[in-house]
Amino acid sequence: MNLFELIKKGESKTLELKEKLPSATNLAKTVVAFSNTAGGKLVIGANDKKEITGVKENEVFDLQEKVSSIIYDMCYPNILPEIYTVNIDGKILMVTEIFRGSLLPYYLKNKGKLKGTYIRVGSTNRLADESMILELERQRMGRTFDEEENFEYEIAKLNLQPIFREFNKIGKEANIIKLKNLKLVKSAQNKDIPTNALLIALGLLDNTGIKCARFKGNTMEYFIDKKEFNGALFSVLENVMIFLKNHLDLKAEIKGLQREERYEIPLVAIREAILNAIIHRDYTRNSDIKVAVYDDIVEIVSPGGLPNGLTVEEVFNGRSELRNKVLAKLFKELDYIEVWGSGLKRIKQICDEENVPFEFKETGNFVSVVFKRRIENKKVLEKSRKDSESAKNQRKSSEKPANITLQEEKVLELFKVKNKITVSDVERLFNVKSARAREILSKMVKKRLINKIGKTKGTYYVINEGENER
Repeated sequence: MNLFELIKKGESKTLELKEKLPSATNLAKTVVAFSNTAGGKLVIGANDKKEITGVKENEVFDLQEKVSSIIYDMCYPNILPEIYTVNIDGKILMVTEIFRGSLLPYYLKNKGKLKGTYIRVGSTNRLADESMILELERQRMGRTFDEEENFEYEIAKLNLQPIFREFNKIGKEANIIKLKNLKLVKSAQNKDIPTNALLIALGLLDNTGIKCARFKGNTMEYFIDKKEFNGALFSVLENVMIFLKNHLDLKAEIKGLQREERYEIPLVAIREAILNAIIHRDYTRNSDIKVAVYDDIVEIVSPGGLPNGLTVEEVFNGRSELRNKVLAKLFKELDYIEVWGSGLKRIKQICDEENVPFEFKETGNFVSVVFKRRIENKKVLEKSRKDSESAKNQRKSSEKPANITLQEEKVLELFKVKNKITVSDVERLFNVKSARAREILSKMVKKRLINKIGKTKGTYYVINEGENER
């Protein structure tokens, strides 16, 4: 794609447009962000409306000198740009091309590493947090989060059977030596230490689960069903597939003398997309993989942008960069993966064969895969919207459940002024001790009046809108 075509697509992860030379600080931020992410081009002489305005020919050399000086004076480690001009329809554009660096992280000298490291997120420069800076340092050393030892867990206290069972299914030997060969276990301080990859595979680290929801209509306003699956990643994957089967249309076709049943979206493609999300997501981020079924689409959202500066175009061309090397090797060993870098191509091929529109995109620090559902009758969406409004009105006017107690009724009343409540709120409401407050809330959870969020000190409760809706 030539420069003119890039400009017409607008600013992106790898393109920034400026009509005039930006301030030294803003220019340096962009250069640093490009160096830390996927590289990119800073074009002077084109505005954010994609209009080519050009720069004066007699100013080109001065601009090049200024840009070179700013980068040298303000960025660290040293960044070596390529600065050149391009003539489009008689208008001169000055391009500063930055390549992804190998001395990560890059930052502004006067701000230091913690306050001066920037990354490119979409078409903006974002200040990197400490976890991102650590990730950039891992990338410089060629290490990944999942291969690091985790000294908070002891091998002897871990249930390794979920992984051993997966090996046994395909007739492979499974023992601690096998786990060491795969770097799921390492030796340190004269004892065996689990790596983060092993803990992720067993579902023991935070945010290793997958949240699923079936929404009414094509927005997240109301849901029909929701589930959260935790545990070993292999069982999580299978449970998510069962959830999707329950909410996708199954159609039967007669071919010759045979009756063939197939889902509206090929399950093989969906499974591949979820598997990709599990293997490639950023497990240092405090967020879960989310699978959402709407009337018109199925969307799978995975935390973390594309790893190691990848772009969407490179992924479609088959380039593979592993954010979780050990985890990926485990799934490859278990025959979940056929060929490196083939996942997205395989999904696209399957969807093209089944005439299912498919989209893969990077939005900020998330990657999403979208499958469009087949809607035979265009009135389905309109009916669903009306159903949603009807459900909303019914909730407002419906009577309280017959088995609700007076105390539970007062707790529900509390939700009218608070979106979420804690055990302490119930203690103050009834002037009771913590144990009694927990008992009240626990019974409400069992009745599916409310949902419990979290398992630690930060636990809170929200009203179960889905149950009320039903």
